[in-house]
Amino acid sequence: MACVPTLEPRLVVDSLRKDFGPVPALDGRMVRVLNGISLTAHAGSVTTLLGSNGAGKSTTLGCAQGLLKPDGGSVRLLGRDPYDGGSLLRSRVGVMLQDGGLPPSVKPMALLRHVAGMYARPVNVDALAERLGIDSFAHTTIRRLSGGQRQRVGLAAALVGNPEVVFLDEPSAGLDPQSRQTVFDLITELRERGLCIVLTTHLMEDAQRLSDYVYIIDNGRNVAQGTVAELTAQATTASDSRTLAFTAAPGLVPPALHHAASLTEESAGHYRVEGIRSPEALAEITSWWTAQSILPTSISMEPKNLEDVFLDIAAGGTHG
Repeated sequence: MACVPTLEPRLVVDSLRKDFGPVPALDGRMVRVLNGISLTAHAGSVTTLLGSNGAGKSTTLGCAQGLLKPDGGSVRLLGRDPYDGGSLLRSRVGVMLQDGGLPPSVKPMALLRHVAGMYARPVNVDALAERLGIDSFAHTTIRRLSGGQRQRVGLAAALVGNPEVVFLDEPSAGLDPQSRQTVFDLITELRERGLCIVLTTHLMEDAQRLSDYVYIIDNGRNVAQGTVAELTAQATTASDSRTLAFTAAPGLVPPALHHAASLTEESAGHYRVEGIRSPEALAEITSWWTAQSILPTSISMEPKNLEDVFLDIAAGGTHG
């Protein structure tokens, strides 16, 4: 992962509030969707917003992009208020919306060339389309594309203007593994080139792999933030269960365990010991290795991951 730079942040959200309404079902009352969200995003860094449906992620991005006007707090995007930033600011920002927002009757290359023509320094459209595999369906109208193909066109449209800041809402949703890897590689390259990347995703594996800094929001508030390592370290306490993974000769007969929950052979020669909560549980496994002359070829202890942290928070656990 890239280190978070010390330069002035490209995006600063401070104590953001946003109300929607009046809502007839609530006797005409306003509903506060965001209640004090704060975050920063830097150049050369991937900043990720995580939260369940309705947590406030999309509304936060809408305010950060200038699509929605906040009811309190402030947003500074490249040093300016995005809601009143004008065309000069918008030309420096790329946006990929979750629902695409793509005209259904247009073909992908025609759309990308049209979007590129709106910018002073667009990227090479043909090279970008080839990189994302869009050239393979360039002559199909957008309405006939699969969800994953539309995702790739939406990502290309967000990047074609050569932005300094790019907002990506669920960039890998609906993609096959090969296309996901292409998107991962592209995001990594953009980060290394110094872009500020702000993304949301429901795929915790993607967030753990890509993120330099993570904000978890719930009910319109910040509930946890930090690097992936910081969040997982905070969530893993001395009493938490660990999983031991090791590889050895296939077909080993596991012992009866008294201190750990279970030992299973997931595939030939690949074993997992679940429910290790104490040094005694680990000693039980190593004693078995010694007694049976087993010398594992690899050993790893797996702590909580980002998905565990998120689920703990969703279940009402410690917010960190």
